[in-house]
Amino acid sequence: MPISRLGQRRQVVIPKEICDELGLHEGDFVEVTSTKGLVIIKPKKVVDADDVLTPEEEKIVRKGEAQLKKTPHVSWPNRRT
Repeated sequence: MPISRLGQRRQVVIPKEICDELGLHEGDFVEVTSTKGLVIIKPKKVVDADDVLTPEEEKIVRKGEAQLKKTPHVSWPNRRT
């Protein structure tokens, strides 16, 4: 079990093997919470508000996904050009 130490400014180093397992990289965001005496660190992705779909756009996307699930389709073979 990896062990870390609390640094000068309450910084904690996440062990490399855990970062690799979670796909964390320098500059990534994490959510830090506590519950029942435990510290919980969860990876978080930041989403730009401009990249969020409007309710109307979400409805269109859901409709298209439903149509794709119903419609039989054939995959094209992978080709190199």
